[in-house]
Amino acid sequence: MKLKKKQRQEKLQEMIEETPFITDEELSNKFGVSIQTIRLDRLELSIPELRERIKHVAHKNWNEEVRALPIDEVIGEVVNLELDNLAISILDIKEEHVFSRNQIARGHHLFAQANSLAVAVINDELALTANVKIKFTRPVKVGERVVAKASVVGDDHNRTIVEVKSYVHDEVVFEGKFYMYRTTEN
Repeated sequence: MKLKKKQRQEKLQEMIEETPFITDEELSNKFGVSIQTIRLDRLELSIPELRERIKHVAHKNWNEEVRALPIDEVIGEVVNLELDNLAISILDIKEEHVFSRNQIARGHHLFAQANSLAVAVINDELALTANVKIKFTRPVKVGERVVAKASVVGDDHNRTIVEVKSYVHDEVVFEGKFYMYRTTEN
């Protein structure tokens, strides 16, 4: 059953407030309307497009600046960062990230997102990946959004341990334990 415009717009606003990283395509599927209708609804409600919402949330959530590498060198869009604690980034899988024959993301893109996030979360001028244990748990396809979450979980022989889990929706698609060299002790 389709909602009337006013009801749809109210639900749309609620949904975006709860899940600011939801795409127009996902919203159009949920409401059973065209992507253009969703864009027009957002325009009427003065809700910015996804990229602007991501930047707004990131700016609001950042407590500190990345020290170990320039922010534009982090793979994906960093949306939360607390140095030596946690970091979150988002990577939308596009045609340039996948194998053309099966539309599955190349593993090095998922690894690069996780590895650069593990570097970014370190509160030091220099952080390098010394060792890593990774596991890909399912293929990621073109059009899917990968949310990587990095957490600093401890130290081991002068290495900071960062665990990264990457998700598509609520499903884990990549897990990694990164042993990070840093120039100063934590």
